[in-house]
Amino acid sequence: SSSCSYPDCFLCAIKFSPPDIYARQASFFSELFKELPSSSPSSSSADAIAASSKQQLSIIRGLWSTAMAHPDDPLFVQLGILESMIHLIYKGLRDPVWLSQGENVFVPYYAAHILGSYTMNVERYAAHAVRYRAVPALAELAMGALTWVEQRVAVRCLSHLASYDSTFPAVSAGGVLRLAMAVARGGPGLVYEQFVGKTVDRQLGYHKELLARGSSGEGVERKAEEWASQLQCWSLQVLNCFALREEFLLAICRPEFLVDLPGMWGGLVNGSSPAGLGLLRTICYHKLGRIAIASCGSIVEALCNVARSSDDWQFMAVDCLLWLLQDPSSRSKVYSKAVVALADLVELSSLGEQKKPGESIMDVLLSHQKQDELLEADENVLAAIEDVARLKKRIKIERHLAREDIKITQAAALVLRLEGNARFSAGDVRGAAAKYSEALEVCPIKAKKDRVVILNNRAQCYLLMGDAERAVSDTTRALSLCRGKRRRHGMTSSLWRRAQAYDMMGLAKESLLDALVFGCSSSSISSCSASSDGWDESGSRSSSGGNQSGVNFYVAKLVRKQMQRTWLFREAARKSEMESNEREEDEEQSSGDESGDESEWETASESEM
Repeated sequence: SSSCSYPDCFLCAIKFSPPDIYARQASFFSELFKELPSSSPSSSSADAIAASSKQQLSIIRGLWSTAMAHPDDPLFVQLGILESMIHLIYKGLRDPVWLSQGENVFVPYYAAHILGSYTMNVERYAAHAVRYRAVPALAELAMGALTWVEQRVAVRCLSHLASYDSTFPAVSAGGVLRLAMAVARGGPGLVYEQFVGKTVDRQLGYHKELLARGSSGEGVERKAEEWASQLQCWSLQVLNCFALREEFLLAICRPEFLVDLPGMWGGLVNGSSPAGLGLLRTICYHKLGRIAIASCGSIVEALCNVARSSDDWQFMAVDCLLWLLQDPSSRSKVYSKAVVALADLVELSSLGEQKKPGESIMDVLLSHQKQDELLEADENVLAAIEDVARLKKRIKIERHLAREDIKITQAAALVLRLEGNARFSAGDVRGAAAKYSEALEVCPIKAKKDRVVILNNRAQCYLLMGDAERAVSDTTRALSLCRGKRRRHGMTSSLWRRAQAYDMMGLAKESLLDALVFGCSSSSISSCSASSDGWDESGSRSSSGGNQSGVNFYVAKLVRKQMQRTWLFREAARKSEMESNEREEDEEQSSGDESGDESEWETASESEM
């Protein structure tokens, strides 16, 4: 088939054959699927075993490629491929002698992968696999009966089976819930322990071949990080299927598990999954879930940070905060943090597929205000509510103002902004920030481009004053206004300054995402600076013009720093190094003066990685 991505596809070879050949080939594959699990070499010699296992692996790899290219086609399912793969998994689990012979060590991995491909989109294929006891076999692999590579594809298949109503009961009865929670928390550490943290000569050869067809070096480690992220994200997808059903929420909403979810974000190697944030959003659908999340202050704080970031799943964090505020049972616990964060987003014109989400945010913030909440609120919350209320009032007033009046107030804001620039250039940063605040009070709401400049200038002042939280607030408000044609003029400065502010706050992931988006934006629009000479109006060097190579240097430096801090295996490497140091200390104490010997079990340190 011209549409098939696999040049030697078994399925295409059958389907595009003449009718008489088609029937013979279909019969051949039907017999093949029956014989694969019980096939044995012609003799017990090492050469015969190696040749037999190599031939079998070649066939299974061909079936794997076919399943990847045509996961929805019913022919091979009808001929018995699912039963065959399930039997091969059980054979690998029950017969360690067979597994250790020749190329057989690869078989359980490919068999589970084939199951996952066929059950990915078609529910009846999933039901067919469940009838042949796929769940116990996959659960055993997912528990780590073999190694982490088989665990990864087993969890992938279980996530598919859990997503269908007809097959979910079989998954829920197999003890998969606790298993998925354990894998979500410990998966990356296991991959580090079994592969990444080992020296090259101690890494299993078939792992390296699966990761990079036998190559070694940085490419293999990068692929291992990607697979570890997938292992974690697929286990979270399994949990997401459980969280959709309220009877399982109590088991999932354990504080020790919930607090880890914001840190499970998939990393840069796996941006297609909402990971821990997606599970938090599903939990927030339910009242019980909202109460549990509201009781964990660190989760609420993490949601506020994601809501004001360049994360692709920003809208999920916003949804969670809005639902928490609208529920009386959780509102009081999240009020002080959520209000301040959401107040910076009230002018968002779009977010994902949502249109004018800022209006919905404004309505939630200003409606159902309780007197006791306002009395107990701190000055930051009160200021945020007052700003939102004043903004809403100014929008109504400006609708009835004449164009000439708007131009007059715009000119007045320009004068104040220039005064702020002069103070900034003279070194009076606090005075400049005060003038920019006055300019914002005067500047028309419709003059969004002017307001973006003022907000960015004031954010720069806050950075220099060490007030990172206010810098995040101003840059987020500026980014909310940067839509359409205004986007490329204002977003680069906002992103870079917010990346710096998050760095000051120790929020590595948020800083990294902003820096990466800024790097992509500034490189593509460096010739489209908001000001012709490459300087911001505050007098600081523009991030979208001027010395672009200097900007790129600092961006690269910040990105490298944050990538090290957000490395998926960072915690596992730290623990491994601590354990290695403790073992060395114990050996030194036990061996007296023999301190020069190296430990046989020494693990690579994080710096070496």
